[in-house]
Amino acid sequence: MEYNLTENKGFSFDEIHINQSDEFEVEISEVLVDNFSKITGDSNPLHMDSLFASKTSFGKRIAHGMLLASLFSRLVGMNLPGKNGVYFSQSLNFRKPCYVGDTVKIIGTITGKSISAKIITIKTEILKQNKECILDGEAKVLFYK
Repeated sequence: MEYNLTENKGFSFDEIHINQSDEFEVEISEVLVDNFSKITGDSNPLHMDSLFASKTSFGKRIAHGMLLASLFSRLVGMNLPGKNGVYFSQSLNFRKPCYVGDTVKIIGTITGKSISAKIITIKTEILKQNKECILDGEAKVLFYK
């Protein structure tokens, strides 16, 4: 995949304001789950084996929680704030499972801004197509520029 600067919003620290938000959607496809498994080496049958997963309390394959959490990297690196910020920290609360085939909405909302440290705080959420929150947390992003 080639990097395209025009797709990166790149807000400056001064342009960021409290309650500013951004969002995007991603389909959690079988290919995405399979590729994540190959990258991480996590081939737990709950994620990879339909027959095994059907016999669990989940009833079918679920996506890796960290696959979902990794979408916050796209939110921070490309959308909010984009190219002028870098992750400082991220908390995660895994609330509900995400199944292969679900479409999720990744949402970030600015909740804090430290002028002295040049760090913003972002409420991070992932909602399923039924608007149910399946993952949330808080990101801290450092501006280096």
